[in-house]
Amino acid sequence: MSREFGRHLRVGAELQRLINELLLSEVKDPRLSHVRVSEVDLSGDLGVAKVYYALLDPNEDAAPAKAALERAAGFLRGRVGRALRLRRVPELRFLLDHSARRGAEISELISGTRQRGDTEESGG
Repeated sequence: MSREFGRHLRVGAELQRLINELLLSEVKDPRLSHVRVSEVDLSGDLGVAKVYYALLDPNEDAAPAKAALERAAGFLRGRVGRALRLRRVPELRFLLDHSARRGAEISELISGTRQRGDTEESGG
């Protein structure tokens, strides 16, 4: 059982690396120039891969990138299949990773709290 779990991790990590590499070097769609894959989660039978992607600018609209990824899915899947030599190449499902946006929001809250604390200390 742990051997299968290890395979999931290896295949997921390799998928992530390959898709990022393809996005940087071979996909020509300008809507994908600021997209990076942050994680790949595989189903139990390796038939479906949930590909979590993030935008370099977390405040940018994700809809154009999502549409471009959906359009490039066949190309990406074909290239991944050739590179990994899997019997069955996983179906790629793209999901936006909100962690970068959440991180930016938390950073803003922390810096706002620090600024309020500094003004209270200097004023009081």
